[in-house]
Amino acid sequence: MPRINKLFNLNDPGWGRGNNNGSEPPKQRPQGNGDGPPDLDEVWRDFNNRIGSIFGRKGGGNNNRPNSPRGGFQPPSPRGARIGLGVIVLVAAGLWLASGFFIVQEGQVAVVTQFGKYKSTAPAGFQWRMPYPIQSHEMVNISQLRTFEVGFRGGSRNKVLPESLMLTTDENIVDMQFVVQYRLRADGAPDYLFKMRDPDDSVRQAAETAMREIVGKKQMDFVLYEGRTEVAGEVQALMQQILDRYQAGIQISTVAIQNVQPPEQVQAAFDDAVKAGQDRERQINEGQAYANQVVPLASGQASRMLEQAEGYKAKVIGDAQGNSARFVSILGEYEKAPRVMRERLYLETMQEVFTRASKVMVDTQNGNQLMYLPLDKIMQQAAHEAGRPQGSNLSLPGGNQPTIPPAPSRTPGSANNAGNSGNNSNTGNTLTRDRVLSR
Repeated sequence: MPRINKLFNLNDPGWGRGNNNGSEPPKQRPQGNGDGPPDLDEVWRDFNNRIGSIFGRKGGGNNNRPNSPRGGFQPPSPRGARIGLGVIVLVAAGLWLASGFFIVQEGQVAVVTQFGKYKSTAPAGFQWRMPYPIQSHEMVNISQLRTFEVGFRGGSRNKVLPESLMLTTDENIVDMQFVVQYRLRADGAPDYLFKMRDPDDSVRQAAETAMREIVGKKQMDFVLYEGRTEVAGEVQALMQQILDRYQAGIQISTVAIQNVQPPEQVQAAFDDAVKAGQDRERQINEGQAYANQVVPLASGQASRMLEQAEGYKAKVIGDAQGNSARFVSILGEYEKAPRVMRERLYLETMQEVFTRASKVMVDTQNGNQLMYLPLDKIMQQAAHEAGRPQGSNLSLPGGNQPTIPPAPSRTPGSANNAGNSGNNSNTGNTLTRDRVLSR
């Protein structure tokens, strides 16, 4: 150790002065040069002398002495040689071991191999492994979301027809363009590196294979319109099964269908067919809307008619039962007093008939030429008939309108003029005058 300190002691004033490792006083430089820096030749010579002193060489700094063998060179001692060699080995070993330190960034893992075989996986942080060539490592980004396109590159117009053209189960061709996104699993870095030769290209091939298989089982209209989401989900599941079977260490994140259309050569004819299908659907919808409007209306009318029929049925049955009950009750009373019941029935019948008759009965028994008519009652009846709603009047046989006749009144003085009945040409008991009342 003293020799090493002596070698690297930069504060030694003999550096670059050729002092033979400090055994002789430093040579004086010419007076004219002052205290400037030493010559490079002298520095190199001092360094060689100090290295030689470590390995046991003596007198290396004064090669001009005549008594020194071979110009002042002396073979190193065995002890000095061992010490110098040990120092070199220790320094080299330290540098070699220090080369095993490495830093793993966040979101990455380091796959450590020993003599080319997988050894372990180092997480993010400051790590150490056995130096090369015993062990080595390779960084793998497991947080990166990898994306590739199938059927196009960059935009939908930059098509790759060998990838995009696919055959459906109804023997039609569709142009399918989709995007796949995937990332590595947390423990999938070793599989990603060692299980497959080209994992990214394998994912692309698996995506194309899965899409062709799923599309080949579907109808063309289903793929073009309502089945895009379902097709994408089935493709993602099938891709994951294929990659798990390969032990790729990859997790499929998304399969997004960007564009699906027929080939450009038949696009015009397909547009016409689509337009015809849309017209057909529109007409079906219009017919269904009309049916939805008419059927409930007809059902309502039928229900109303049924209810009216049920009401009329109940009314007729009720009237018949009421009439029969009335007849039975009248029959019982008639059997008790036949004369009284006959008279009562006659009076009620006459009252009902005269109520509906359009006749004015005037008593002219005494032959009075002055006849009194109840004009106020007739005018009231006419006003009542005029204000009745249309269709509310009932028609009697013979076309006569039912009216309420006024009560017959006797003319004044009829009792005193009883003897003048012979002067009247009409000797009957009553004089009847027809008067038709207009509405």
